[in-house]
Amino acid sequence: MPVVLRDLIHEQLGLVYEAHQFDQLADRLAPLILDRGASSFLDYYYLLKYSPDAGEWLKVMDALAVQETYFWREIDQLRAVVKCVVPDLVAALRGRPLKIWSIPCATGEEPLTLAMLLMEEGWFDRAPIQLFGSDASPRAIAKAQRGWYSARAFRNLPTALRDRYFVAHDEGWSVMQDLRRRVTYDIVNLMDDRQVARHAAAPIIVCRNVFIYFSDSSIKRALSTFGRFMPSPAYLCVGASESLLRRTTTFDLQEIGGSFMYRKGPNVAQPSPGEANIECAS
Repeated sequence: MPVVLRDLIHEQLGLVYEAHQFDQLADRLAPLILDRGASSFLDYYYLLKYSPDAGEWLKVMDALAVQETYFWREIDQLRAVVKCVVPDLVAALRGRPLKIWSIPCATGEEPLTLAMLLMEEGWFDRAPIQLFGSDASPRAIAKAQRGWYSARAFRNLPTALRDRYFVAHDEGWSVMQDLRRRVTYDIVNLMDDRQVARHAAAPIIVCRNVFIYFSDSSIKRALSTFGRFMPSPAYLCVGASESLLRRTTTFDLQEIGGSFMYRKGPNVAQPSPGEANIECAS
């Protein structure tokens, strides 16, 4: 595996592969190389580097995407967003739409979880809320738009909610139309500033479990783009195993409704440096 190919993938997609992961990277890219008739990984590097065919990068993203997700994942944080953050932002927006962006959304489980939480609280009937799900993998977005899920995706979702929002079939469940229409999907690469700019002005961005695959420089690049476009105040959610400390001065870590998230903008109270605890109505 040529280092230049690894470095090009990092530059274009943000994904970092260490030397011990080269075999894994090679296994995932090998079918693409055969499909293009390239004779080596180095030939494929030159194809990606100099070909005007942007569609080849979409195939690379499909090959490298990690689609391990499920409904109700790390639910406490999403519940805090809906119960604590949404009410304040809706009040501040005074009738203007509230945009929430889930990136990367994989096959749609996370934005659909947010939609279920919002529906359970009656928010779609009380305020104009726009919910978007994006991923760099076209294959993942196609699955999200199809809205068909196997039993594995439901391992954390309460049975009552599964039965309320999904229709059972012989080999899985499909999303009911009333839930499906709440989410709009599109393809976004976090390393493409122009694509990110389509949604980054959202005051709530849920960007979870992707930075574990990014280099420090890629994380800082994504955070810089978020910081430029997100309003103030705004809230950024990352995964439980991810930390932005020492990677940004734009967002402050806060405990809100019993869960941690990052906030852009002046603090409501006078917190200790870098961290605040904000309660919300139950």
